[in-house]
Amino acid sequence: MPVYEYVCKDCDNRFDLLVQRLDRAESVHCGSCESENVRRLVSSFATLGGYDDEFVPRQSAGPSAGGCCGGSCGCGH
Repeated sequence: MPVYEYVCKDCDNRFDLLVQRLDRAESVHCGSCESENVRRLVSSFATLGGYDDEFVPRQSAGPSAGGCCGGSCGCGH
């Protein structure tokens, strides 16, 4: 069952909803103001399971190692 992220166009409330059927993903109302004027957002997703060693960030010594996330996130560390 997918989890969709929504935003209410009336009160700007952001919320997640576990949707059991796809047709129900379009008939959602805001939990804060009960408005049906909501928009489904495009959001990232995560998967469960194993990973391949080639996708694990490598740690190296020294300040040029890319910091906390290997330099790929652009956080400046």
